[in-house]
This record gives sequence, structure tokens and C-alpha cells, in this order.
Amino acid sequence: MRRRGSQPGSQAGSQRGSLQAPLTVDALRTRDGHRVSFTLAGPADGVPVVVLHGGPGSGSQPGALRLFDLTRFRVVLIDQRGTGASTPYGSVRCNRTDRLVEDIEAIRVRLGFERWGVLGGSWGAALALAYAAQHPQSVTGVVMRGLFLTSAREVRGLFVTARKHATRAWERLRAAAVCNRPAALLTRCHAQLQRGGGANKARQHTLALAWRGYENAVLASAYPRRSLSPARGSRQDTRKLIGKYRIQAHYLVHRCWLGETRLLSLARRAAEAGVPLAAVHGLRDPVCPSGNLRRLSHAVPAARVEYVRAGHLASDPALHERVAHALAMMFLPSAHEGRILRHAA
Repeated sequence: MRRRGSQPGSQAGSQRGSLQAPLTVDALRTRDGHRVSFTLAGPADGVPVVVLHGGPGSGSQPGALRLFDLTRFRVVLIDQRGTGASTPYGSVRCNRTDRLVEDIEAIRVRLGFERWGVLGGSWGAALALAYAAQHPQSVTGVVMRGLFLTSAREVRGLFVTARKHATRAWERLRAAAVCNRPAALLTRCHAQLQRGGGANKARQHTLALAWRGYENAVLASAYPRRSLSPARGSRQDTRKLIGKYRIQAHYLVHRCWLGETRLLSLARRAAEAGVPLAAVHGLRDPVCPSGNLRRLSHAVPAARVEYVRAGHLASDPALHERVAHALAMMFLPSAHEGRILRHAA
């Protein structure tokens, strides 16, 4: 294994919110030519939890570590195929949900965890349910933030309905995709981002930047008093954006090889196999409708669901606090015992 960020960690009891703990980076080489990178943090004997990032295509975010007490949790951040430090970057070859599920299980086996918890945000929440249903014997529980149900309704909402929240940014995306019909916008983006080389690279750069601008504008619509600053990046950063949105388009045009009906069926299967489910969702989420939690509750009445006055972003303080609480309640026995004692008193 290779180490990075070998600074000493902060003292016990103050590690939640700190990124100073040593990080270990390793990779899984798959039989179909992918190298899936993953990062570990926290003590080797800590409670193991794997974190599944959203997007699809975004790559893992070190900021997710702030959700955990790194004196008690052993956290694994996986860069899904083609994202983050995984290679080949931006590749959609052999890149499907079933392969991601296989990768997650292979990494668990590689690390020697008998079972582990799963945290998934947005698309990662959907992937967490798919994984838990396929491998319930490997999962101690699932915590979800901003559940994405992979439905055609949600995809249409993002590319058509949400334009009312970000009209100018949507027009820039439509122009970059050379698309005259709103309903065809995702298909046009997908077609342009899959083409290789030559003059099309410049178009892909323009499209990727426009997509990021629209995405940021939609996310910012949940916070009317502040906006997300437009990121200024290098040419290399823009190339990374092309890979990110190539993968995202690839998954969304296929409804992530799941769809809402199948995903809720998988959630039921996981719950029936004994996997506890908990979900936290922002009431102002402009990407994944808060009604998704009602659909989950209807399919899995035993699921613990919580609404928060927040948007979609994991960095939202209110959302961050409740997800961190859900993780402690789900995976740290002492947190659950402490709650019972307080109620008894």
C-alpha cells in the first residue's frame, strides 16, 4: 500500500471534522482492465464503513471524512470506475452498476472485513442499496444522504424542469450541446461526450464547463442568499470535467441500469435480509426530490427516514450534522446505548 498525508492525527475525541489522520491509498485491479483506487482512514481496528460517492462520475471527496470520528471508524473511500484516481480515467468501457457492485465487494474481501457499513450520497445512495441487496451478508447497515432513485422522472427534472431555477446556465448548456429540444438535452450531451479526439475536444471542453455551470446554479438555487462560486481551473481540470460528465451521461441515459421500481425492490430485498436502512434528505433538495423518501418508506416501512431543512450538498451544515448522527447511531453501539439511557432518564 502507498501512504499519503502522513501527518499525525489529532487527539482522541476531537477527530471528527479533522482531515489530519494518516491516509492510506491502494487500488484494486479488475479482470476487465480497470484500476479502482480506494483510500483508508482511521485505526485498523475501527468500525469499518465504505463511502460511495455521487455523480455518477464525481470521485470520492476527502471532506466525507469529517462525518466520522476517526478514532473509532475505519473509513474506506472508493473512487468508482473511471473517477478520481481510478484509471483509465473517464472510461465507460465495462463501466456499469453491476461492475461497481462487484468492485465494492472485492475491496471488502481484499481488506479482510467480515462485514462493513455503507454510506452513500445521491447516486451513491442508490449504489449502496444495490450493493446491500446483492451482498446483505457483507453489510451491517446503510446510511443514505439525498437518495437518488434513478428514475426517468428525476432525470427529466434535472435537465428539463430544473431549468426554471437556472435559466441562463441552462441556455448555455443547451447551446453547448447544440440541442433545440429540452427533452433531448441529456441524449445530445451523451452523444457529444462519447465522441473521441480531434476538433470535438474543444466542443467537449465547452460542454463540460457549461454542464458544471448549470449543475452549480441548480444546486445553489436551494440557497437563495448565497451562490456557488464558479470554479476556475486549468486545462487539465477541464479535461477531468469531460471524464466526469462522460461517465455521468453514460449512467443517466441508461437510468444507471436500475430504475426506480427495481431500486425500491432491491431496498426491500436488503431490508428483508436484515440490513437496517437509514436516510437523511434535504427538504430543499433541487436535484433529488424529497418525495423520494416517501417512496422509500412505502417500500420499506422499517427504514428510518429524516427530513432536514437543507439542500442537496453534503457540505450543508444541517445535513452534515444529521448524517454524522445517523452514522453514529447506526454503527457505534455506545451511541445507541447512550440514547436509550437518556430516554430512560
